[in-house]
Amino acid sequence: QVQLVESGGGLVQDGGSLRLSCTASGRTFTVYGMAWFRQDSGKEREFVAAINRSGGSTYDAKFVQGRFTISRDNAKNTVYLQIDSLKPADTAVYYCAASTRPYPQTLTRFYDYWGQGTQVTVSS
Repeated sequence: QVQLVESGGGLVQDGGSLRLSCTASGRTFTVYGMAWFRQDSGKEREFVAAINRSGGSTYDAKFVQGRFTISRDNAKNTVYLQIDSLKPADTAVYYCAASTRPYPQTLTRFYDYWGQGTQVTVSS
């Protein structure tokens, strides 16, 4: 089992940047492929990006278009999401998730563990 704790969210202006972090504790971090999802109020949780166990491969949702970058530091048990050129449409709660299933996974049901989420709000 693994526990995930996100941080780094906040209120930012249109065009700004944020770096979200997700730190894992418990079972060995490198057994998990990791991902970020987001969920706006009243909408379904949507896939943002995934990264494989070693960090050598990433997979992005189509809407990312180079504005989001997922990375991980296995020595720190942490996965990151760098978000640039933020838009009001990016406002959501951002969740990190861990999966032991083959990489990449884009559906929520294939992720075993979830963090509590961190709120990102982009003002226009």
